[in-house]
Amino acid sequence: MQNPFSKTFSDQDLETFKFLSSIKLFERLRNKEMARFLSALNSRKYENNEVVFFSKDPSQALYLIKRGKVQLTIDIKDNFETILEVEKGDFFGENSLLENAKRTYTAIVQSEDADLLVIPHFAIQEIFDSNPKIKAKMMSSLAEYYNENNQRLFRSYRESFGFFRLRQMFE
Repeated sequence: MQNPFSKTFSDQDLETFKFLSSIKLFERLRNKEMARFLSALNSRKYENNEVVFFSKDPSQALYLIKRGKVQLTIDIKDNFETILEVEKGDFFGENSLLENAKRTYTAIVQSEDADLLVIPHFAIQEIFDSNPKIKAKMMSSLAEYYNENNQRLFRSYRESFGFFRLRQMFE
């Protein structure tokens, strides 16, 4: 028998939860916890070659890709070097989960257009402040994500040994 006092969700909410739970940062959250983000989700459509944000901008939002492809680039002198292409079900702007962070890369839409869900930094912080369990779960997922990136960085470094000094990363 279903608890008559338990929260029920609309089909649209359940579809949103299904999408969110497919994204690493939300994978540990239960529907009840993901529901806290519903009012903070903003849909945005971006066009081809539109810049979502620039490197060194304040990290003001987290982006979840519903449709399309986004290229993450770093500035090297006067050029952009692609470090990663992200698409449906991926996220970027993850350092918006941190306080006072700046963007480490530039994000540019590469598909004809892209549909993104945007969660403002202030909304994330409000949810974190009132829900320490949600914060702990999402920060654990973020730590795993950064650890996986470090593993890839070190593997790449070993394969291209001599092109740069890894020690510089830690100084």
